[in-house]
Amino acid sequence: MTVRFSAQKSRLAGFTLIELMVVVAVIGMLAALALPAYQDYVVRSRVTEGLSLAGDARSIVVTAAVTQADLAASAATFNAQVGGSGAVSKYVSRVQIDGVSGQVTITFNAAAMGAIPVNSTLVYTPYVQIGGAPVQLATALTGVQTGNLDWGCASMTNAVAGARSLPTLTLGTLPARYAPSECR
Repeated sequence: MTVRFSAQKSRLAGFTLIELMVVVAVIGMLAALALPAYQDYVVRSRVTEGLSLAGDARSIVVTAAVTQADLAASAATFNAQVGGSGAVSKYVSRVQIDGVSGQVTITFNAAAMGAIPVNSTLVYTPYVQIGGAPVQLATALTGVQTGNLDWGCASMTNAVAGARSLPTLTLGTLPARYAPSECR
């Protein structure tokens, strides 16, 4: 019985150190770019919860703002919920309606949201379109003219509302990069 050995050398297959370093560097660069974008996306998705809670408050203003007294009574009733916080959730500390102007203010829970200043707010301001010109709701309720209700929204900025000729009474304090596009 004869045993033959091959004269070829067997080479171990694998990655070199340089190849591994390149892969690690590429993954690091992708993570450095993607992580901040993902964090912003998470905060923006949490802001939408506040918008849905504010939708109820805005509906109350739309249906109750027949007279100044009706608006004040409806706002007081809404604001008295949850121990005077109006509406709350995990990411929203409070939603309040101003009984005079009809403004709806959303205050976010910075501890649960992450990456936003404490007590950040978005503010929705109602306007009545009278003869093609927006009139603030409080002013419109003192007159006899009627029109469609429109909303201006503001974070730290209100460029979109301003472009629609809806100057917002009060700016919010939520950084614009986290706000929905209508509130920037």
